[in-house]
Amino acid sequence: MAIDLYCVMGNPVAHSRSPWIHARFAELTGQTLRYDRRLIPLDGFASSVRAFALEGGRGCNITVPFKFDAAALASRVSSRATLAGAVNVLSFEGAEILGDNTDGAGLVLDLQRNAGFDLRGRHVLLIGAGGAAAGVLGPLLHEHPASLTVANRTLARASELVARHAALAVQQEVDLLAQSLQGLRGNFDLVINATSASLSHAGVPVAGSTLKPGALAYDMMYGPPAQGFLSWAAEHGASARDGLGMLVGQAAEAFLIWRGVLPPEQQVLEELRVVMRETP
Repeated sequence: MAIDLYCVMGNPVAHSRSPWIHARFAELTGQTLRYDRRLIPLDGFASSVRAFALEGGRGCNITVPFKFDAAALASRVSSRATLAGAVNVLSFEGAEILGDNTDGAGLVLDLQRNAGFDLRGRHVLLIGAGGAAAGVLGPLLHEHPASLTVANRTLARASELVARHAALAVQQEVDLLAQSLQGLRGNFDLVINATSASLSHAGVPVAGSTLKPGALAYDMMYGPPAQGFLSWAAEHGASARDGLGMLVGQAAEAFLIWRGVLPPEQQVLEELRVVMRETP
């Protein structure tokens, strides 16, 4: 009997803990599957996805830098992926490629349940306007912060992302703004790093003055790449959290899409933190 195949696709991808997470999900829910990492050439995303589907692949997670490419490739996308314009979960049904985005659900779950952070009425800074930021902006707006500022090195990209979410922001009564990183003003209760700067050890893209006293600083990266951001946050008196909980949360949503079973996300997150302490 053939084993259902899944994978995470990205560049880089060697750091990804997704294979461990999904193997543990499968073990705990009695599912039979195989989940691998696939390093994808920067100019070979579409052909790699189609080749994986032809091999019998059932679905894949998409990480940097391919989330916009995945949205363009999918033949049908969910409403949340349509709003984001970015896809991090692909499923294959016959000749169709279905796209969804579970990043925002994973982030909000981690912030609220695991970090105990209530977004309602808060002032939030989202750094970056790429696929990771696009995937979480809508779900963040649904939690009714007082304001949400998207700051990016290129202001036009931040403005484009804000414009796509403007109607939702009005509906949720959130002050949604776009700023350039160079001219960033204000300080915030929550600062979320949605850039890939931590992966390339490029340093923190904002000043410590963006953090209100007692703020939470959250890096979507996890493990050693996030350490620089976490140290910066601690030096400026903020609480610091990496994106491991988001990773497990979005993976649980993807597993539900693929297998129709919601795995025990909280248990797997606790186990993974132990594993990463023992084998960083």
